[in-house]
Amino acid sequence: MTQNSTIQVVENLLTIADQFTLQGQVSSVTAFGSGNINDTFLVTLDGARESQFVLQRINTQVFRQPQLIMRNMRIFSDHVYQRLQQTPLNRRWEVPRVLSTKDCQDYYIYTDGAFWRAISFIQGAESFDTMQNIAYAKEIGYALGMFHNLISDLPPEKLADTLPGFHITPDYLQHYQEVLARANPQVSPEVNYCLQFVSDRLSFAHILENAKAAGKLPLRLMHGDPKINNVMFDIQTQKAVSVIDLDTVKPGLIHYDIGDCLRSGCNPVGEETNQWDSVYFDTDLCQGILQGYVTVAKEFLTDNDYAYMYDGIRLITFELGLRFFTDYLAGNVYFKVKYPEHNLARAIVQFKLIESIESQANQIHQIIQDMK
Repeated sequence: MTQNSTIQVVENLLTIADQFTLQGQVSSVTAFGSGNINDTFLVTLDGARESQFVLQRINTQVFRQPQLIMRNMRIFSDHVYQRLQQTPLNRRWEVPRVLSTKDCQDYYIYTDGAFWRAISFIQGAESFDTMQNIAYAKEIGYALGMFHNLISDLPPEKLADTLPGFHITPDYLQHYQEVLARANPQVSPEVNYCLQFVSDRLSFAHILENAKAAGKLPLRLMHGDPKINNVMFDIQTQKAVSVIDLDTVKPGLIHYDIGDCLRSGCNPVGEETNQWDSVYFDTDLCQGILQGYVTVAKEFLTDNDYAYMYDGIRLITFELGLRFFTDYLAGNVYFKVKYPEHNLARAIVQFKLIESIESQANQIHQIIQDMK
């Protein structure tokens, strides 16, 4: 990128950020976070009561109807605000707020057609890509439980399905099979490992959707992406204060959420490692997360919810690995990558994590049973 084009990009960002600035002046716009989908920036203001906010360009190749995302966020945040007003908590808890433009809109469309939105910044808080210790694990679980609790009385039909097929594992399996049929992957031990791994678990992909169809698991509202770095911790108290990244809040099965939280939280080496033999599922962290979760979720969980928790942990890990591998076969069209085999490496991490989960199935089932 030339110096002139870099200057132009900065000027564009300042212009876009200014659309959401109702007080003060924009002093800087800097890249922020490590998301794989949207482009995220932190805007700093001079002379405003709230000195920072988050600016995002929504990836409309992924989110085809971004207006629905904003509508969902408004309904969700208004509902949670009312719940918190009626039954205040004895600790800090915040919900990211949608910020309006100077024209009182929830979003801004730039001259190039890009879709931008701004949300409040959770001050004095930080997130982590890997679990720090058992105390953090309990707080991660508490955060997801609080998230589910606060919307457990919000009818799922009030929110639009912003990503049809998202967290419907059989749909990802069908897409994988279609991509595989036309792909010509370079043969390698890693590719062969993934091909065999998926082939051995084809029937398992339907377990949660079959339970939903049989009426064993109810449709609720779920976060959709509750990996641990979407939980914010108060820097001073080290307590969870918010769950962020609300683009994927939609009707679904909370088991995908529970499983994703445990998948991301109980792999101490994280999802970006190339040391595949070091990947394992930490059952102590699993127990901590579930303990924290159940403290606030127990009132709405059913016996069937507990019965399918293990399947949720195993399935969502399989689903993500399948998505990474499919994207590798398709030429890396969905997830951002740093090198051509990045998604292949990511897939292997998830599949190795499943092997660890499966090898400890009895212990994980016992942890879940003890929570009831």
